[in-house]
Amino acid sequence: MDIETENVINLIFPNGIPESWKESPDFYQYLSKLGGYDVDQLNKEPDHLDDEKNSVLQTTQELVFANYKTFIQTAESSREIFKQFNETENRLDGLVQKIPMFVEKCQSFCDTSKDINTHRRINSLTLTRNAELLEVLEMPQLMESCLRSNQYNEALELSQYARQLGTKHGDIPIISSIVAEIESSWSGMVGQVVGSLRGDLPLARCLQLIGLLRSMDAFTEPELRIKFLQARDSWLQSLLNAIPKDDPNLHVTKTIELSRIHLFNIITQYRAMFNDDELIIPGRDPTVNECAIFYHWIEEKIFQFLTTLEQDLPGVTSIDSILGQCTYFGLSFGRVGADFTGRMSDIFVRAIGEKFESSIRKATKKFEKDMESFTLINKTQKTNIKITSTIESENPPEQLVEFYPLAEYCNGLISAFNEIRLCSPVALSVFCTNTLQESLYNVAKSILLFYKKEQQAFAASERENMLRFIECLCEQLIPYIQYCIHVIFRPNQIAIHLGISENLLQTNL
Repeated sequence: MDIETENVINLIFPNGIPESWKESPDFYQYLSKLGGYDVDQLNKEPDHLDDEKNSVLQTTQELVFANYKTFIQTAESSREIFKQFNETENRLDGLVQKIPMFVEKCQSFCDTSKDINTHRRINSLTLTRNAELLEVLEMPQLMESCLRSNQYNEALELSQYARQLGTKHGDIPIISSIVAEIESSWSGMVGQVVGSLRGDLPLARCLQLIGLLRSMDAFTEPELRIKFLQARDSWLQSLLNAIPKDDPNLHVTKTIELSRIHLFNIITQYRAMFNDDELIIPGRDPTVNECAIFYHWIEEKIFQFLTTLEQDLPGVTSIDSILGQCTYFGLSFGRVGADFTGRMSDIFVRAIGEKFESSIRKATKKFEKDMESFTLINKTQKTNIKITSTIESENPPEQLVEFYPLAEYCNGLISAFNEIRLCSPVALSVFCTNTLQESLYNVAKSILLFYKKEQQAFAASERENMLRFIECLCEQLIPYIQYCIHVIFRPNQIAIHLGISENLLQTNL
């Protein structure tokens, strides 16, 4: 709009024009048209406009009357459209309010779909790896099966694989559960392998089991030695406990046999598996003396055997046979540095001495009892009995048969001598001699009591028989006892034992 037009507008409309007119092209067109009128036309223009206005109003009224229904319908349609637009607007407002929730639901649906898709993919992968997964799930049952069939090497490999699996996938609950079951079975396998050592096993089997325990790394080297000795000792002890104890001869003989055979087997097995001669291996505790474990166990077994021997010897009838077996057993242990014959000798000396002393006391009491009923009446000297002044025969003097207390006493002494004849320790020579002296003292005492009791009633023949009785004791029985002592304990051996000459020994005697 130029300046002239604006001036014209201000002139015609001093109060200004509505804003809508400023934008209307008809207004400016009509304004240009007015600018082309002369004065007469301008004066007539208001009337012309009124006429045109009336004409338009009349035309409008006619149009309204002619199209009344149409206008009514249009108004109703407009009102309905307005109403629907309002409803649409309200619904759009509600839709706008629900759009965030819808977006959230859509996002949740997408996430759920992704999870379902992930699980579907996992399930598909699980299905394709079903065989491998089944093998992993069946590992505990396979472990139990290996243990039941004693397939320890396979069980060890399975345990190692389970540990590796647990290290890589320990965060997975099912894997951690499987590994826990395998570890539990592994602990049971350790006990089962140790229990397998409690049996009559060859060396190869022992090597296999100990090698397996080493591979399992369940024990340190000292602990492994102790476990091996405990298991083997338990088995050996079960064999020894199964020996009947009613018969001391059978019990001690079987104990010697089983101890000798199986102890050497255990020692051989131990030395094949554990080397006590090797230098200190790095990683081991230098304060632990592994060699002492073995020798302490041997010492315990020797002590146990000696205890059994000491308990059974008093009831043994053939000590010489047992002595031979024990001597061989003890000397053979010298090959492992554990010769215990010296410790056995004290037991045998004590047992033989007690047995000899018991037999002598029994013979002495028998003599004392026989003297209570002995009589010198009707004792006539037998002419067919040869009287000897020296005793050089192992047979007892024949004169003793005249006096049955002396004969019975002599038989008791001979029985005692025969018991120690084949195994007569030189160390018992003094003890046996003193025991015999004590016995002879009691014999003489019994004879003296008999004499004091009966002498007043002696007849001449009875007094003579009493003298022959004393002579038989002094000149026949006592020299025979002396001879027997020299046969059992030979003077040359006694002299060597005492470190003196035989002549000096005879002089002192």
